[in-house]
Amino acid sequence: MQALSSPNPFLDSVFEVRWQRCRPECVEPAIVEALVEARGEIEKIATQPLEGLSFESTFLALEKATERLGTAWGLVTHWQSVADSPALRQAHNAMLPQVSAFYSSIPLNPELWRRLKAFNESAAAGEVQGIERRLMEETLADFVQAGADLPDEKRARLAALQSELAQVTQKYSENVLDATNAWELIVEDEARLAGLPEHAKEAARQSAAGAGRSTGWRFTLHQPSQEPVMVYAQDESLRRELWEAAVAVGTREPHDNTALVRQILTLRAEKAALLGKPNFAEVVLERRMAQGGARALAFVEDLGARAAAAFAQDTSELEKFKAAQTSEPVAKLAPWDLAFWAEKLRQKKHAFDEEALRPYFALGSVVEGLFELVRRVFGVVVKERAAGAAEVWHPEVRFYDLFDADSGEQLGSFYSDWHPRDAKRGGAWMNYLRTGARSADMRTPHLGLICGNLTPPVGERPALLTHREVETVFHEFGHLLHHLLGEIAVKSLNGVNVAWDFVELPSQIMENWCWEREALDLFARHYETGERIPDALFEAMSAARNFRSATFLMRQVSLAKLDLLLHTDSARYLAASDIETAIRAAIAPHLVPTEPSAPTVLTRFGHIFSDPVGYAAGYYSYQWAAVLDADAFTRFKREGLFNRQTGRAFREAILSRGNAAPPMELYREFMGREPDLQAHLARSGI
Repeated sequence: MQALSSPNPFLDSVFEVRWQRCRPECVEPAIVEALVEARGEIEKIATQPLEGLSFESTFLALEKATERLGTAWGLVTHWQSVADSPALRQAHNAMLPQVSAFYSSIPLNPELWRRLKAFNESAAAGEVQGIERRLMEETLADFVQAGADLPDEKRARLAALQSELAQVTQKYSENVLDATNAWELIVEDEARLAGLPEHAKEAARQSAAGAGRSTGWRFTLHQPSQEPVMVYAQDESLRRELWEAAVAVGTREPHDNTALVRQILTLRAEKAALLGKPNFAEVVLERRMAQGGARALAFVEDLGARAAAAFAQDTSELEKFKAAQTSEPVAKLAPWDLAFWAEKLRQKKHAFDEEALRPYFALGSVVEGLFELVRRVFGVVVKERAAGAAEVWHPEVRFYDLFDADSGEQLGSFYSDWHPRDAKRGGAWMNYLRTGARSADMRTPHLGLICGNLTPPVGERPALLTHREVETVFHEFGHLLHHLLGEIAVKSLNGVNVAWDFVELPSQIMENWCWEREALDLFARHYETGERIPDALFEAMSAARNFRSATFLMRQVSLAKLDLLLHTDSARYLAASDIETAIRAAIAPHLVPTEPSAPTVLTRFGHIFSDPVGYAAGYYSYQWAAVLDADAFTRFKREGLFNRQTGRAFREAILSRGNAAPPMELYREFMGREPDLQAHLARSGI
């Protein structure tokens, strides 16, 4: 089935998206047309004679049946995430139930399932090998996991559940975005800004001017605005004001997510019951590396136990430090004091101020250095298109092409969009817009994107990043490489379409280079003088790397455990009069003790509640993949940070293989063995 050219930008078959033609009124006709086409293709497969079925007329036809719809809907959902507006949101939400219902209906179509099973049981199926065999196995498993063997009544209810989940999780996401954007603080008294880095003050002043104010400094809940206040502002009342606003996101009308959390958990529990599983975690994790909620929870709790002593030491040390500095009795800190006093302690212990690094991390230089690194390690070349050569959704967006360094073949292209806007959702992410494939005689390129909410430029000064923001750039580009370097003939098995506790390996391994002097020297240059990071500053940065690392690890444990408990024992928490109180008590040993106690992220935890599945029952994946990436990076450390042969081995075993084989098989192919937990603990100083 060929993708047809169309004047509608969401259906246009041209490789580069015509963003300037995108309008909210284009959404409905595009998606309706794509839905009609996809339904027709599914109907052809489901009504063909049972005699003479072939791989091409069943599994391969199903693979291609929804491609045009998937691409169109992906463009719509991406556009809404970076350019939200009332009209676009209305257009998106009007089509969301239909799209969700259609996708839910595919594995619940009894005649379609009958033909897939019939071919699988035929003699011809025995001749299907390689990646086509993998597609058959994965498709059959997808259908069973989605309820294909359920009786009619349960199939109908499951389809309705899926549609409802899509709508309520979308509403949860909208509430987080709207609550974040609804809050601002205007400071008129400059004395309240004592301690703030100059760049943060300038950004707040620029924000106020952009909001039409001739005086004052404007602060929002976007991370580049909020974080410097929490870390550096000497005015405790200012820190408290921002902290209280941040933790209130999703708790107040008209953006209250409290009831939605209960509704989402209820729907997920019912879905699990319909599928014959004891809980939602078992539905999600059955085919991931962890294989089940109990194993994932045991992994998380083991990490927590290993970090417990160091975590207690971190807490005690910070409490004693504040007491010594203020001549007060040792006591729990207020939650809005943690980042502030932790930064002062870090400066005292390591003579290291994170802000001292900013001048060396101009975004443009960081990106150029990243591109040079991946050229050396993975043998790929990135070239930016001239401004205006490709249409973009915002003037800040850049467009790039990626080529193989040896053959010159174009592997793919991508957009980057790095700074916050009110119409753009928070966080950082990578996504794909078009997935290519490698066949025997040709390769079609991939199209992807990376987005963030990094520190923006101020006036004539470039965007100067924190080191953590540099890691974010490298992280998201790792995901992008996983997509762009896919060499699989079947699109649905290509790129990042892998188990979610494996998908973070390509992204997280990239962060390791951000700590290596040899790699930093590629890009970490003072934006005014061009000098590299001084030795003393680099040594202080390295010494401070594991400062309060047990606290960071325990925060990850708390988030993963909150997620897993809600999805392995949802009945317990749904029975509670207040889910927040119940879940907080369950994860309390993993939280920094404060006075007053801080609420959990329950009402603003987009990872697990902003999607019908998303990272639900899967947030542990970040730490699971941290074990993989720390261990895998030991090979680069041993064989050379820029060793092209090692990079080629990683590219061939991991980055290019998608879901061509079980993830542990791919990992063993690169490392020659299964992963060792010790590398992760050692890197964390635990």
